[in-house]
Amino acid sequence: MTSSDAREVWFLTGSQGLYGEETLRQVAEQSRGIAGQLAEQPGSPVRVVWKPVLTGADAIRDAMAGANADPACVGLIAWMHTFSPAKMWIAGLDLLRKPLLHLHTQVNVDLPWSTIDMDFMNLNQAAHGDREFGYVQARIGVARKTVAGHVSDPAVVARVHAWMRAAIGHHTLRHLKLARFGDNMRDVAVTEGDKVEAQLRFGVSVNTYGVNDLVARVDQVADAAVTDLVKEYAGAYRLAPELAAGGERHASLRYAARIELGLRDFLTEGGFGAFTTNFEDLGGLRQLPGLAVQRLMADGYGFGGEGDWKTAALLRTLKAAGAGLPGGTSFMEDYTYHLAPGRELILGAHMLEVCPSIAAQRPSCEIHPLGIGDREDPVRLVFDARPGPAVVVGLADMGDRFRLVANQIEVVRPVEPLPRLPVARAVWKPAPDLRTSTEAWLTAGGPHHTVLSGQVGGEELGDLADMLATELLLIDADTTVRQFAKEIRWNQAYHRLAGGL
Repeated sequence: MTSSDAREVWFLTGSQGLYGEETLRQVAEQSRGIAGQLAEQPGSPVRVVWKPVLTGADAIRDAMAGANADPACVGLIAWMHTFSPAKMWIAGLDLLRKPLLHLHTQVNVDLPWSTIDMDFMNLNQAAHGDREFGYVQARIGVARKTVAGHVSDPAVVARVHAWMRAAIGHHTLRHLKLARFGDNMRDVAVTEGDKVEAQLRFGVSVNTYGVNDLVARVDQVADAAVTDLVKEYAGAYRLAPELAAGGERHASLRYAARIELGLRDFLTEGGFGAFTTNFEDLGGLRQLPGLAVQRLMADGYGFGGEGDWKTAALLRTLKAAGAGLPGGTSFMEDYTYHLAPGRELILGAHMLEVCPSIAAQRPSCEIHPLGIGDREDPVRLVFDARPGPAVVVGLADMGDRFRLVANQIEVVRPVEPLPRLPVARAVWKPAPDLRTSTEAWLTAGGPHHTVLSGQVGGEELGDLADMLATELLLIDADTTVRQFAKEIRWNQAYHRLAGGL
């Protein structure tokens, strides 16, 4: 999958010609220093690229047009070092189509109280200039994130990095191609959706292919390539004895490898970053893809079961946003509950397709019957999810808009071993508690397919939702059902008004 190494955020600085060349040289030097401090902070997910100081409307418009056209640029950071009359920014901001962060900062942390003079005041007046800039952004209605504080403050850097990760996700989604093998599971409502509106709103292109188009690729895979991949499986996972070379089910493992190689080839050639399958439409496939899907997700691909293209797109987006961070991100489904009072938990899993990026230990590669799909027993990875804080988030089509629903959770170890559950799984405690969480989720119409991520959280999701102009309902430690229901009603009114007639 595409790395974020080549992606960048542009650092723009506003000023004006009124101050003279000497002052503008100081502005350039100091703004370059602030951009450099930000670029040098550990954990930055993209490169920070400083751009020359902007002092007029033409230069501002050209910078915005350049950002729109540059495929490496995922967003802009803007700072008014001195005072930049904001009418100069109107045409440029109106043109901008990339995410924007307004950084409200200054060069110095401490004021030099004993030496402050009017030269210092004229040069260091971001407190003044950023208010002018903030006004015009609000007046135009520019979607942006505002972060205040010095770039040496870890809390400021963390918020900027969260925005950067959301910008990577936004950029990924804007350019995503998604392949659906077959259609949705029959008679299921929540996995349906408006693919034309999704492409208009998010940029993702969703198209369907016959399953036998994939089968043709699978059948063409060379035996030598299958042998090599099976050896890789043996080194990476704990193989069940019957799947090992010479075992009675070894042929099933080889076919699982053949599926992976054919599927990977199809996706690579078509430039797809996400895909779906459906156990009701397997064509000539002898197994429901399990191991192949799990390994492709681990490599960064988005996936949705039963034709769920919305979750596949969301998974790819959040994998891109969280790339390089610990914790993992996976396709998930709420399955069943542990309702012991005071110790309530959710058990999430799927038929086969849970990403090993969230595994707590080396996965076991196993083969078991599957009671649906009417095919041979599929091979899959089995494991428990790694404990730790995470979020589950789903994307639903509400008819007049899309809605993101998210819940902050704590993944925990299973209360007891699960020796007879032959699938990968996660057990978690939802915030603020199971009753409030599930009542809020159901009230919001949140889907049963979700993305579970230990890499991104509420701030990244909030930033992403703002960039996409999409509703986000977040269930967290402060949620009450009554207030949450009010938020849904308020959002419904707002989004209908904002969407126009």
